[in-house]
This record gives sequence, C-alpha cells and structure tokens, in this order.
Amino acid sequence: MAQGKFVAYYRVSTAKQGTSGLGLEAQQEAVRAHLNGGSWRLVAEVVEVESGKRNDRPKLAEALRLCRLHGATLIIAKLDRLARNVAFVSNLMESGVEFTAVDFPQANRLTVHILAAVAEHEAQMISTRTKAALAAAKARGTKLGGHRGYVPTNDARAAGRATQAVRAAGRTSDLAPILADLQAAGVTSFGALARALNERGIPTARGGEWSPMQVSRVLAKLAEKAV
Repeated sequence: MAQGKFVAYYRVSTAKQGTSGLGLEAQQEAVRAHLNGGSWRLVAEVVEVESGKRNDRPKLAEALRLCRLHGATLIIAKLDRLARNVAFVSNLMESGVEFTAVDFPQANRLTVHILAAVAEHEAQMISTRTKAALAAAKARGTKLGGHRGYVPTNDARAAGRATQAVRAAGRTSDLAPILADLQAAGVTSFGALARALNERGIPTARGGEWSPMQVSRVLAKLAEKAV
C-alpha cells in the first residue's frame, strides 16, 4: 500500500486535451487506483500540455520543485510519459526526486535511464533500417517515386510504405503546435480548424486543401500518441 506524500504529474499533448480532459482523466484514475489504501497524501496534481519530444517542460520542473519542497514522491500513470530520451532522464536523476510509475512500479531512476537508452537506440535502428531499405531498393533500380512502367517489388513496396509512414508521422508532429494554438484561441470544430489551416496556406500532405474529415484524422493520431 502507498505511504507518504505524492505529487502527480500528468502530460497531455495538445491544448484541447488539456482543457477537455481527453487522456487526462484516464491518467488521474490510474494514479488514484494505485494510491488506493494505505496512508498517503496527494500534495498536488500538475498537468503539462506539451509535446513528448521536448525536454523543457515547465510544469514538470514545477512538479519536481514541489516534490523537493514537500519531501514527496513524483507519481506518473505511464512510464513513457517521462522515459523518452536519455538527456531528459538524466535531468530527472540529477533532481534527486524519487518517482513511481503506475504501470511499472518496480522502476527506479537507474532502470528508467537504461530503458530510455534502449528506446533511443531502437529509434535510431528503425531509422537506419528504413534508410538501408530505401538505398537497397534504389540500387536495384527501383523508382520510389511512382510506377513508371514497371511493377514494384515487395521490397520496394515495403520501402515506400516505410517512407510514407515516416513522412506522415513527421507531418502530424509539425501540425501539432499549430492546431494547439488554434484550439487555444477558441477554434475547436473540425470545420473551423480546416478553414484556418487553409487560410494560413498550410496544405495537406498531398498538397490540397483541408477538409473537416482530414483534420479529425490528424487530431485522432495526436490523441493516440498522447495516451
């Protein structure tokens, strides 16, 4: 059973989630269920509306400060809310704050550092494999830009899909802060967001204009990343 004082840290990736509770309520429920029973006190709950790829998270800094002030333990719902890269975990270790992750209670600052290093290495390996597949396909004479009178091989199709997936993920990440700014300004409906993107001259991945359905798909992908 949980003992002592805790500061809960929740992270959501867009302004909409920060205000609507999408993803946030699930994190809060997980933390409360984990703390259920025992002698404990939740000193504070801090919500970060931020991108998971950035290390400069002011609300996390606030949560760590509160932990040090109250002698509390930082508690998070999911380990991947913190363990995204080695540099960030190093900062956590230097803070001197203990933490617990609901989905991995056995983890400590050392094990998370190792997990972050493995995750970062795997991301680099995926990138390397994708580039190698594209290079191999090109060396065989495969035209990655279109059909051009030949039938693509399975390797070429796989390389093409990998390239599209990488570009799509990057495109979604690039759109995230723009959509967050629009939502924070009160532009919330899919139709209004589509019009705003078109007015700003931001094309879709295929170079066309935005429709409400396309905006909804992008927001759905961002929501999946946040959970």
